[in-house]
Amino acid sequence: MSLAYYAAHSTFSDPGELAHLYADLPGDLSQLSCIARDLLIHRVEGELFGHAHPTDRLHNDAETRYIDDVLRIVVERDHAPLAQRRAVGDRFVGTCRDFTLLHVSFLRHHGIPARARSGFADYFRADDFHVDHMVTEYWDDKRGTWLLADAQLADPGLHHAWDVDFDPMDVPRSRFLVAGEAWRAIREGAADPRTFGLHPPEEGPFFGERFVAGNIRLDLAALNKVETLLWDVWGEDEGKPGEPLPQSSREFYDRVAPVVSGDLSYDAARKLFTEDDTLRTPRTVTCYAPFNGPSLVTLR
Repeated sequence: MSLAYYAAHSTFSDPGELAHLYADLPGDLSQLSCIARDLLIHRVEGELFGHAHPTDRLHNDAETRYIDDVLRIVVERDHAPLAQRRAVGDRFVGTCRDFTLLHVSFLRHHGIPARARSGFADYFRADDFHVDHMVTEYWDDKRGTWLLADAQLADPGLHHAWDVDFDPMDVPRSRFLVAGEAWRAIREGAADPRTFGLHPPEEGPFFGERFVAGNIRLDLAALNKVETLLWDVWGEDEGKPGEPLPQSSREFYDRVAPVVSGDLSYDAARKLFTEDDTLRTPRTVTCYAPFNGPSLVTLR
């Protein structure tokens, strides 16, 4: 049941009326990751490419929630087939979520079970900080297990900028901790909460246990094929970024984290998401857009 569920599109991953653009895509996982990589550029990668993003694209592209809208932007800038590498200035300016969702969309188009996972990667910085990140988790028939893939790493020419000494289509789980695993490591005293987040404490407030808890909500939603923007928020208490969670919230996420860690139970993840009002994504979320400010957004 779970494999069939993840092989089908979500509202977010469905190319809709633009599905014809997928007609000539290869079925190879690695090739699909390269295609996703070559259509997009991360907001913070401009310097790596010697490129300055136009302000409107920097501010607005990554506010695009649905793959059909992402595809419209891509083909408006260059009408070539999707498998053709785009010039940097013609790419969609997104985040890790966009690389992942496009890759997941390609895989689902080919009937490959795939899902987005929210967590923390240790390979983007030279220190011990674990950066907020999202990757693809796909079912590998040969090995009979779920593997992690990072389409953002699919351009070998960029590996010099990061600590990548592994196959991007088989990311070691020690290098990318899904949010529930990060939470458990923190609570068991095996990891410092100050080493998880968007940035270290000295660079701003988006770190620590409150940030990890938010990623648990995002990860559970994605496991239920609700692949929201990374800054869509629901079900939070009224605390501020960087503040510790109250003990009652810690105990709540102590119960949630095991469900989204290790060998997942599809039924448990579905049950928790559908039955818990704090975790279930409501029809309207608060979007804390980094450049455009907060707003209420009603999802499709």
